[in-house]
Amino acid sequence: MRVFVTGATGFIGSALIPKLVAGGHQVLGLSRSEAGARSLAAAGAEVHRGDIYDLESIRSGAAKADAVIHLAFNHDFSRFQENCETDRRVIEAIGGVLAGSDGMFLITSGVATASPKAGQPATEDDPPMNSSLMPRAASEEQGAAVGARGVRVVTVRLPQVHDTRKQGLVSFAIQIARQKGVAAYVGEGRSRWAAAPLDDVAHLYHLALEKGEGNVRYNAVAEEGVAARDIAEAIGRGLKIPAVSIAPEEATAHFGVLGMFMQWDLVGSSAKTREKLGWNPTGPTLLSDLENMDYSQA
Repeated sequence: MRVFVTGATGFIGSALIPKLVAGGHQVLGLSRSEAGARSLAAAGAEVHRGDIYDLESIRSGAAKADAVIHLAFNHDFSRFQENCETDRRVIEAIGGVLAGSDGMFLITSGVATASPKAGQPATEDDPPMNSSLMPRAASEEQGAAVGARGVRVVTVRLPQVHDTRKQGLVSFAIQIARQKGVAAYVGEGRSRWAAAPLDDVAHLYHLALEKGEGNVRYNAVAEEGVAARDIAEAIGRGLKIPAVSIAPEEATAHFGVLGMFMQWDLVGSSAKTREKLGWNPTGPTLLSDLENMDYSQA
């Protein structure tokens, strides 16, 4: 299969491309830089120059492929809503190319976009929140519109994806802890975040490409939830700073734009994903990767 991948040189893309190539797929990877182009070529992929702000480059890449895996996203949280709307436009552009083709289109969302029953982990069956409440849900809203046009849309909802270099939102928490001199958690630190190792997440995308059904969601969750206090204490040990509790009303001042997530229970189940795809994550836990990372490089 010929597969166009956005975000091909990013965190997940860099782990996924070798798996696709080894699986016999022809990969066309989006790159906005010469350095990225070189890394793609070294991994055995064909290079397609462009970025998510150049919709013509996105459309032309999608037109050359049998399937599209969309991973690219701007993680500047000071412009979170704007970046979510950019993602909506990219999905719309790709969907316009694939419309009526029965092509496979894998889009990326987050466990945080789901609207589960109170006190329950997010499942694959839970609909997304409205994007007016959770801007990241714009991706799923546009994905549903594309699916209605004869495209086999597969939504992969991500938790905190981690290795010993990055850990999703936790990486931003590490930066803040370094700046503030304390690794903070809110209240008793009982809020939890779902997590999954990078290699297992890349494997899920590969499985979803080859086995996925149309108009379905998969949750890339290995750990249902890791407690905020445990995360903060691991960060504190790594940075050699204290882990401290802060009051809920201090969260925004301390964490900035990240404060909106710090008190949320972002937990998720992947029971149906495992059953449907035969996905069995085997990588390290989030806390293990936090204990083994080089904080001088974080």
